[in-house]
Amino acid sequence: MPADQAEALSPAARRLYAYAAERHAFDAAEATEALGVRAAAAITELAAAHLLQRAPGGGPDRWSAVAPRAAAARALAPLTQLVRETHDEMDRLRGRLEALVPAYEAGTAHRDLSGSGRLELVTDLGAVRGLIAELVAACERELLTSQPGGGRPLETLEESIGRDESLLARGVRMRTLYQHTARYSRPTAAYVERVTALGAQVRTLGDGLMRMLVFDDHTGLMAVPDRSGAALVVREPNVVHFMRGAFERSWLGAEPFPTTVSPEAARSISDELRQTIVRLLSEGLEDKVIARRLGMSERTCQRHIAEIMRAIGAKSRFQAGYLLAPPPPVASGGGTGD
Repeated sequence: MPADQAEALSPAARRLYAYAAERHAFDAAEATEALGVRAAAAITELAAAHLLQRAPGGGPDRWSAVAPRAAAARALAPLTQLVRETHDEMDRLRGRLEALVPAYEAGTAHRDLSGSGRLELVTDLGAVRGLIAELVAACERELLTSQPGGGRPLETLEESIGRDESLLARGVRMRTLYQHTARYSRPTAAYVERVTALGAQVRTLGDGLMRMLVFDDHTGLMAVPDRSGAALVVREPNVVHFMRGAFERSWLGAEPFPTTVSPEAARSISDELRQTIVRLLSEGLEDKVIARRLGMSERTCQRHIAEIMRAIGAKSRFQAGYLLAPPPPVASGGGTGD
């Protein structure tokens, strides 16, 4: 019988079952006398759990114990039948859908020849995840990943790690870009430690990353602005080439992701983050926009901004933007001289 059902038995039923297991058969009167409590309710409870049965040839009031495994088999029989029927229905549904594969492949081949369908917007997050899993499984040479936004959520890393380890075990090259703020995320650092041990390369950059994946130089996925969970699937070779070029330019300016951050490295990255914040402040961007660009929380970003304003003696964001703005270029003289 199921463990949770066994745990749900009352103390009286448990005592009665132990009593029943010690003898070939018993009746309610015998059990009541032996246990000191009325046994009728406990008998009903055990019979409902398939742990008691009518004793063969002993009359309607004689009972005997049933082995727990036999009781489990009886209790689970309806569920087993339901699971079997569900699997059969899944097989039938899979067969009906897979029968359409030739038509789909013929249609996509025609679409690719005509040049249409090389950009596809996928708005369902589940469909995007399924597509990524499919593309990773088919990847043969290299996967490029650019993930702005600081440390990645733990559930996302748990979903990715098995898939990425399988990819690397096949000998596929994998390069990943994060922002500097990802270094302070312990789950992200633990993930990086695991995949780099298998040959992956991971670097970080302060700003300027676009969220994208590129598979074997033939398919790319790009994030869609203001459409959380959506992705643009790119199969147009020239656009995929542009995506790879953008990745390579960012890669050249990025720094290796260390699994432990020394105080010196932390100060260096912190200084670079502040310089980036100064640049974005001078462009007049709001706190939440700067925080999103740098992959940090808005509160952390506001703390950095407050420190910068104190350092330059600014009393307001407007004044800080004015003080940090680059000076206008000096106009060259236009006269012809004497």
